[in-house]
Amino acid sequence: ELLQVGESLEMRGTILLSQEGINIALSGSRESVDLFGKYLAEDERFADIQFKESLSEKKPFRRFRVRIKDEIIKLGVPQIKPEQHTVPHLSPEAFAQWMDEGRDITLLDTRNAYEVQIGTFDGALNLNIDTFTEFPEAVEAQIEDKEKPVVMFCTGGVRCEKAGPLLESQGFKEVYQLDGGILKYLEKCGGKHWHGECFVFDDRLAVDERLEESREGYCPDCVKPLPDELKALPQYERVKVCPYCHGDDGVERHA
Repeated sequence: ELLQVGESLEMRGTILLSQEGINIALSGSRESVDLFGKYLAEDERFADIQFKESLSEKKPFRRFRVRIKDEIIKLGVPQIKPEQHTVPHLSPEAFAQWMDEGRDITLLDTRNAYEVQIGTFDGALNLNIDTFTEFPEAVEAQIEDKEKPVVMFCTGGVRCEKAGPLLESQGFKEVYQLDGGILKYLEKCGGKHWHGECFVFDDRLAVDERLEESREGYCPDCVKPLPDELKALPQYERVKVCPYCHGDDGVERHA
């Protein structure tokens, strides 16, 4: 039924369903988005979904699909069940106040390294992970003080739903997650305490502190920024190859 309703409204994007919950990343006309949101709200299972909106000059998704998965985002720790327990949520406004006050916390970016490299919060710890399945081991190896409060964040809050209970299981005493993630914070508080841009999982690749599509230009493979001088290089002009991805081994990855 989700697929039928979405297609009838000419929506594009992806809906992920699992025992853990639902994850929605969709685009469409103002009218279609409002109608789809109203449709979801009529179902008590989806009534408390928190939507995060931004505007785009182009359609950031190429098709519409509904997928059923074992995990919304793979962590690989089956005993962590976010549908049963999550850590306390810290509102964007409260998070900004804590940052203003300079509270003694461990500020933890739960995202992958390629996301962190283009933007994060001031003073945040980058675990330098390539996938979320590396998160449990990285936390144990890099954070020693389990008494200090931990405030986590990710793009929209999904990863933190699992990361929070995981940290508690590892013995961390006081754990919070930024409610709605980076995107909700930028919507509510702007770019205060934030530097760079926020990677997003659609054709825009990144949005700025105003939630507008990045003008920087990034390689969709390695997510390195592509300023004009790099785009002018022969290998890029010839076949649109990102210079960072043009390795000595002769393998070319197309941007």
